[in-house]
Amino acid sequence: MTRSVWLKADDAVGDWETRKRRITAGLEAGVDWVLVDRADVAKVRELGSVNVAAFSTDDADIIEDAEGDDAEPDAYVAGKGGEGDGTVDLPSDFSGSADLSALRRGHADSAYVRILGEEYEAFAQDAAADADHTIVVGEDWTIIPLENLIARIGEETTLVAGVDSAEEAETAFETLDIGADAVLLDSGDPDEIRRTVNARDAADRERLDLSWATVTAVEEAGSADRVCVDTGNLMDDDEGMLVGSMSRGLFFVHAETAESPYVAARPFRVNAGAVHAYVRTPDGGTKYLAEVGSGDEVQVVDSEGRTRTAVVGRAKIEKRPMFRVEAETEAGDRVETLLQNAETIKVATPDGRTAVTDLEAGDEIRVYLEEGGRHFGEAIDERIIEQ
Repeated sequence: MTRSVWLKADDAVGDWETRKRRITAGLEAGVDWVLVDRADVAKVRELGSVNVAAFSTDDADIIEDAEGDDAEPDAYVAGKGGEGDGTVDLPSDFSGSADLSALRRGHADSAYVRILGEEYEAFAQDAAADADHTIVVGEDWTIIPLENLIARIGEETTLVAGVDSAEEAETAFETLDIGADAVLLDSGDPDEIRRTVNARDAADRERLDLSWATVTAVEEAGSADRVCVDTGNLMDDDEGMLVGSMSRGLFFVHAETAESPYVAARPFRVNAGAVHAYVRTPDGGTKYLAEVGSGDEVQVVDSEGRTRTAVVGRAKIEKRPMFRVEAETEAGDRVETLLQNAETIKVATPDGRTAVTDLEAGDEIRVYLEEGGRHFGEAIDERIIEQ
């Protein structure tokens, strides 16, 4: 599931200058959607590239929009000024709702519902059957209505939970271990917006179960074409990438975040090994290091298995002296890789980080193990022998 952050910026927020500041802060932070009134769509397009959803209470302005017009939103949202937000009393027979009628006639493709009571939960559930996005906003924010809706609504809609803070967003993303698909943030605080985007990114990250393997050999292997993966992102001391000669066992190699007597720190770089080796990508696949280039995405992982995505700015291939590092897993399997013979290349051990030049047989080393093989970087259930 890919999470997203929506930012509320309709006329309830204030005048256009107030809304503009909020939207600009959202664009800078990296929100996915902005929710505005119909009249503001073209102005939002002028500010930057973002998905725009528009409230509309008038079916006519939807029908008359010209295809390709800059004022055409990416989603029309029914519910403001109607039954969805409590402006109009909710009918006892939901099928007579104007908001549901707009969805079913194709005059809107998304729904906005304030949860004012149990009947509004049921109303949101009915709207979700026809809505691409169902936005639910609790007045006295509580997790119970969201739990109910997550349990009742399936994959037919994107469930967007209204929140006022990054803390509430974190809770929404974690509810029932499934979480809302998205959050609608009602805040103009740039720091709160940025923290909410960070909460989205954290919820999207894969968590890997890293293992220990015992080093059985560290041997000089002559010269080979070595790849440095230089990313457009700075990495922390405990971060690196998963690389290796065998897809079933990838080695954790630290980013060059540490100073040395010989070279300055390069916290954007992982000296990842020889051109033949695999590097893990954010989709759970792999790429050969020889194929990694500017604009590609690679997976950054920390020593506890927390992951994030980094964009490659450059891949540097140079001939360098290499070590062959071999290790044995608890199950008795052998995995190996080629790493440059240099003290700046460090791997994860129980004592922290150890330079590959100091690595010895018997040391424990951090690895990621996976069953099966790879075909064009995709995991497949097939017997493949790598040696």
